[in-house]
Amino acid sequence: MMIEIASKTKPVSLFTPFSPASCRGPWENLPTDLKERLIHQGEQFLNFKFPSILATDFMAFCRTGNRVNYEDKLFQRMTILDSLVLAECAEYKGRFLDDIINAVFLMCEESAWQLPAHNTYIQDGPKKILPDITNPIVDLFAAETGAILAMAEYLLRDAFLSVSPAISVAINHNLETRVFKPYLENHFWWMGDGSSHVNNWTSWCTQNVLLAAFTREKPNPRHEDIFQKACQSLEYFLAEYGEDGCCDEGAQYFRHAGLTLFNCLEVLNAITDQKFSTIYQETKIRNIASYILNVHIHGPYYVNFADCSPVAGRCNVREYLFGKRTDNPQLMAFAAEDYRTGGDQLTLDEHNLFYRLQTVFTHEEMMNYGKEEPVIHPDIFYESVGLFLARDSRYCVAVKAGDNGDSHNHNDTGSFTIYKDGNPMFIDVGVESYTAKTFSPQRYEIWAMQSAYHNLPTFGGIMQKDGECYGAKEVSYELGQNQACISMDLSPAYPECEELASYVRFVCLEKGKGITISDSWKSKDGCRSLGAPQQPVVLSLMTYEKPTIKPHSLQNGNSYTMTVGNLGSCLLHGFSQIETEEIPITDPRLGIAWKHSIYRTLAVFGGQKATIFIEE
Repeated sequence: MMIEIASKTKPVSLFTPFSPASCRGPWENLPTDLKERLIHQGEQFLNFKFPSILATDFMAFCRTGNRVNYEDKLFQRMTILDSLVLAECAEYKGRFLDDIINAVFLMCEESAWQLPAHNTYIQDGPKKILPDITNPIVDLFAAETGAILAMAEYLLRDAFLSVSPAISVAINHNLETRVFKPYLENHFWWMGDGSSHVNNWTSWCTQNVLLAAFTREKPNPRHEDIFQKACQSLEYFLAEYGEDGCCDEGAQYFRHAGLTLFNCLEVLNAITDQKFSTIYQETKIRNIASYILNVHIHGPYYVNFADCSPVAGRCNVREYLFGKRTDNPQLMAFAAEDYRTGGDQLTLDEHNLFYRLQTVFTHEEMMNYGKEEPVIHPDIFYESVGLFLARDSRYCVAVKAGDNGDSHNHNDTGSFTIYKDGNPMFIDVGVESYTAKTFSPQRYEIWAMQSAYHNLPTFGGIMQKDGECYGAKEVSYELGQNQACISMDLSPAYPECEELASYVRFVCLEKGKGITISDSWKSKDGCRSLGAPQQPVVLSLMTYEKPTIKPHSLQNGNSYTMTVGNLGSCLLHGFSQIETEEIPITDPRLGIAWKHSIYRTLAVFGGQKATIFIEE
């Protein structure tokens, strides 16, 4: 797809997406209130004392595992520079230039642009305690720093020249030595090779290299090499996707995967005189764009598995423009409505200056688009990942029926989430703040990664195992008008439980009636130890609201009524013992979604079958 087009064309122009500040017409024509907000935001950082970044800040990752302290300082520099640049572009009186120049030179003087957590030349290799300034690494944020500085220079080129040509010289020198030269002369894992896996890094890094390269003042003889290499990497990236367009990293990472792919296409299309325009109508590209709409639940909530948070961020301009390019008015209406109601329309926490520019120049259009357009979230099964989604007027049910080899994987094959009236009933916790351990061989020692902290069984303490070969088998599903159901055998995800022959999970939403979750297991060769007191089969049920458990007598087995906060009750049948534990939420990243403690209910099987029924 990408390579075929690239082989027939080459860059014919530079990328000039928005008017530089010296071309006043488009900037003066922005809505007055928007210009005032941009200027006011920049005024918050006049005479700002930027945080210093010390070598010991960089070394802290290797010494303690903490990556947040360094990143907070780095990202603050980026977002403040963005605000100052946009304020100067809106006003264009030179009032913000000194602070902009301070930020530019601070960033140019940083010893490294890559994060300490990415300071390695081998994917997942040991991290070096300090950067080698003679051998730059192009990671996510080296590329993004380059794009930010490149866009600042593109927008304020004339203003910088009025002060000193040294400003643009410094930016261009650093782009050359830290981004373009290593990009062309080295092979970083995220570039792809046609055999090893790639992920959101590929489109994210490529997008920012393209933005940095093609916004320079003059064409560069190496632009064609950058163009060809970028197209090859994107070809590898797209090969990882099924035709259904599902992002196995989840809604939160779609913003760094599907949406960075979109901006890659925007740059490539613009610099080749629209030669890439037909790609927007390819089925896979259209499905990638639609994914974010399909996995939305209600308000801030999205279906989440793996490292994705259920509060995956509000939609913004990129979702809207992707919908526009792929002729998807549903996505456009969804994104525009989310933008209008989401709060931070200036995207003040966004690092990438280009995204913020897209927002500024599409703001008025989004504020007025599709207010009467009804948004429909369909039932869907994403076969490439094994993600099942079904809804009725009250419930949204999601089940992961894939494997444990996804990017940003948690051991959560077969787990389900249920939202009622837009509120979380049975949850997927998400991930804590990243540390050195998060992406290390000890990853699955972290509680939130383990199957015992998902809506899944544990066999005598044995949990699921990580890896692509550990997943569901015999998956079948139905998406009907009156009911939507999925069934699967989860036993391959538990290779260390040698006594387990099968564990069949059946989840069914009978629309307008309720949800049934039926689990049944069998042991091998009549083994009696599995399920015995010394090796119990225990089902974990994760909830946000505190559950209340009461016995519920039935003739054919042990049953309990479980009331989840004020959301309603469900009948748990086939369990001999149930207890609930509180899990305090102290981690800042988890705290974005969960404002108070969450709860894990442990239900011990009384036999070899158990059922949960949730009434409408």
